Amino acid sequence: MGLFRSSEIIGIAESALEFARAASEEAHPNEYMGMLRGEEASKVGLDESGTVLTEVLVIPGTESSPVSAEFKPIYAPNDLRAAGSVHSHPNGVLRPSAADLDTFNRNHVHIIIGAPYGPDDWQAFDRDGDPIDLPVVEIDLPEEEFFDFTQADIDRMDEEERR
Repeated sequence: MGLFRSSEIIGIAESALEFARAASEEAHPNEYMGMLRGEEASKVGLDESGTVLTEVLVIPGTESSPVSAEFKPIYAPNDLRAAGSVHSHPNGVLRPSAADLDTFNRNHVHIIIGAPYGPDDWQAFDRDGDPIDLPVVEIDLPEEEFFDFTQADIDRMDEEERR
């Protein structure tokens, strides 16, 4: 069982899916692979319970070829928002391979994006490899600050050092 909280996954943010589709197309003819991260629906402005997939994480050290993509698990995020994986099939086949199925048990949802990477060229699967419906949700995600401090904080620290 993964570290992801137990709430139901109710959809994927349109921006996350678009990012994954663009990354898959850019990686072509090689496979693309990333991890999916979710937020509680109430935190992204939805009036329902469950989790929305909001981020696609690029994992350092991912190795890919036209027939596979993999990363070392040590580089995967280890937090409660990790929800699944997304990867591409440059051959356009929207079914999990045997190798895919071997990794699906680690998380709750897995998305395969197939060439030519259009709006309908993807399918979500559960951890058993069975297709599932995963609605695309149009939400405005809050802008995240890269740093947890502002210029005023830096100025204050500089002033304290001069004393």
